[in-house]
Amino acid sequence: MRRLALVLALAILAAACSSNSGDATGDAVESTSGVQTGADGAPDAADGDGEASNQPTDFDYSIVNYDADPVASALRSDRGNAAFPPPVVDPSDIVSGGPGPDGIPPIDDPEFLDVGDVTFLQNDDEGVVVLEINGDARAYPIQILIWHEIVNDEVGGVPVSVTYCPLCNSALVFDRRLGDRVLDFGTSGELYQSALVMFDRQTESLWAHFTGQGLVGHYAGAELTLIPAQTTGFGTFRDAFPDGRVLSPNTGHNRPYGENPYVGYDDETTNPISPFISQPIDDQFAAKARVLGIIDDQGAVGYLLEDVAAAGVVPVTEGGRNLVAFHTGGLASPLEQSGIGDGRDVGQTGVYVAAAADGTELTFTKDGSTFIDAETGSTWDILGRATAGPLEGEQLAGVPHLDTFWFSWSTYQPDQVLIDL
Repeated sequence: MRRLALVLALAILAAACSSNSGDATGDAVESTSGVQTGADGAPDAADGDGEASNQPTDFDYSIVNYDADPVASALRSDRGNAAFPPPVVDPSDIVSGGPGPDGIPPIDDPEFLDVGDVTFLQNDDEGVVVLEINGDARAYPIQILIWHEIVNDEVGGVPVSVTYCPLCNSALVFDRRLGDRVLDFGTSGELYQSALVMFDRQTESLWAHFTGQGLVGHYAGAELTLIPAQTTGFGTFRDAFPDGRVLSPNTGHNRPYGENPYVGYDDETTNPISPFISQPIDDQFAAKARVLGIIDDQGAVGYLLEDVAAAGVVPVTEGGRNLVAFHTGGLASPLEQSGIGDGRDVGQTGVYVAAAADGTELTFTKDGSTFIDAETGSTWDILGRATAGPLEGEQLAGVPHLDTFWFSWSTYQPDQVLIDL
C-alpha cells in the first residue's frame, strides 16, 4: 500500500514537472511586485495560516471589491487577511500537490475539431465530458483534461469552466459568472482532501472543484452554479451529435495525451495518497468504491455505482425528488491502464428530471443499451434524448451529477444521503 502511494505520488510530481517541458514559455520570472511568479505571471503558492470558521450565510458578496485591495491573495501567504470573509475550511488543510499555480496549465483558448475529423482518441469507450448548452454540443476528452484539469470556455453563449480531478475521479462544469464578474480559473497546485483546488485570476481566491465553493479569500463561502454535464464514451457523443465539436489536442502545450500518469490509481483496494487528505475516511465502503452523486437544489444524494449498474434504471424520489438515473456500458476507466481508453468498462450515467416536456411524469425500464418509458413507449438514450416513439426529439432536463470515489463523496458531502438499493 505504501509502495503504491509512493509510486503514485512520484507519478503526479512527474506529470506536474512535465507540464513545463516543451511549452513555448520561459523560466520563472520576478513580477514587478517582487512576488515570485511562474512563466505565465501567476504567483507561486505559499502555505498560509489562519483559523477556520463557518461562513456567515448572510455575507453580501456584492461588496467584494478586489480592486480596493489587489495585494490580498489567498493564493499567496496572506490567507488570514482581514479583507477576506472567514475561511470555509482550515487553510492549513489545503496542502501542496507539488506544482505551483498553473504548473498544471489550464486551457484558456481551446481549439475544437468537428467530431468527424477526430482521429486521436483510442476507441469509442474512451471518456469525454459532454456538455450541451443552447444547441452547442462539445466533448472534452479525459486524455486532455487529465493533463490540464481546467478548460475555460464559452459554450452556447455561457462562460464555463470544465474541470476534471483525477485524484477524486470527478468531472464538473461550472458557470463562470458570479454577480457582474466573469471569472477565469487556474489550477492552484494545491489540494483539499485530495481534490483539485482552483483559483480565480480576478481575486486569487481558492475554490473547491468538488463543490464549486470558495474556500479561502475574497470569495470564501460563495458558490458557483453547477451546469449539468456527463462523462461518456466518445462513441456515445459522436453518435448523438454528428455536428458536435471535440476539444483538440492542439493546446499549445506538449503533453503525452492518451497516456495515463496515474496507472493503477483506480483500484478499490487502495486508499488515496495519505499526505493529500487530512481527515479520517469513512470506512463504510472501500475508499475508492465508485459513487454516483447527484447534486440539486434539494441537496446531495448518492448511490454506489455498482448498484446503479445492476439496476440499470434508478428512480430518485428521496426528499420529494422526481428524478431518474440511467446506467449503461460504454465508458473505460481512465485511471487503470497506461492508455486512457484501455481501462475496464465502468459504464456511463445520466441523471434527469423524470418528466416529458409537457410535464407528464415518466417511469423507465432499461432495454439493452436504451431506456423505455412506460407512459408513451418512447425510446431514450443515455444522454436523455428520445430517439424513437411519440416523444422522439424530446430531451429530458439534466441534473448536475458526478461519478466519483467514495472517499471524496463522503468527505465533501458529509451530510449526504447514500441510498441502499
